[in-house]
Amino acid sequence: MLKTGILNPHLSSLLSRIRHTNLLVIADRGYPYWPQLETVDISLVDDIPTVLDVVRAIRPNYSIGQAWMAEEFLANNDQEVQQRFRDALSDVVVAFEPHIDLKRRTAGAIGLIRTADTIPYANLVLESA
Repeated sequence: MLKTGILNPHLSSLLSRIRHTNLLVIADRGYPYWPQLETVDISLVDDIPTVLDVVRAIRPNYSIGQAWMAEEFLANNDQEVQQRFRDALSDVVVAFEPHIDLKRRTAGAIGLIRTADTIPYANLVLESA
């Protein structure tokens, strides 16, 4: 029996199949459904878990080369929220692009983790290093 790390078997399986330069999406509760993408929905109730909960859980064993977020995240969230994301991704280059472009980038991902996050535009597209 696993005692540490990612305990959710579907999520663990998805993460184990992501290779160098593959994309992974960690999305909020309102992100569109992508039928062609493997989706692990771990939402429970509002904000349990959040995008940053997932980022913190996967970081010890998942190498992020680059990340993308929607420009709208900056316009719709205060400095405290923005700082929490900067802290969680402190050593990762984060590029900002229009939300519609972020959604287009999603189509190339290996999988999508849907959270219950209610922070506007808290979605991340992560490229594995």
